[in-house]
Amino acid sequence: MAADKQPHRKTRVGTVVSDKMDRSVVVQVSRYSVHPLYGKRIIKSSKYMAHDENNECRVGDKVSIGEVRPMSKNKCWNVLEIIQRAPVFDTATESDKEE
Repeated sequence: MAADKQPHRKTRVGTVVSDKMDRSVVVQVSRYSVHPLYGKRIIKSSKYMAHDENNECRVGDKVSIGEVRPMSKNKCWNVLEIIQRAPVFDTATESDKEE
């Protein structure tokens, strides 16, 4: 019976804040919490290192990440899908076209 059960894996949705590593990205996940005394909503965020097999993610992309077995010291999340792509602002090619 234990072999039939699928493990419950956590999923998070966040924004890519760094893609400088090979096949890895840093994803920032934000959530709201309410201050216990004053009732003001506070934004709390956490950063997760996630595995990006094909180096498809860029900074600013909204991605869904899922929990997997540890791949390294800091990396135990995997990029499941890219929900929304970030716009590309490439100023280097625009200046080359003008010349």
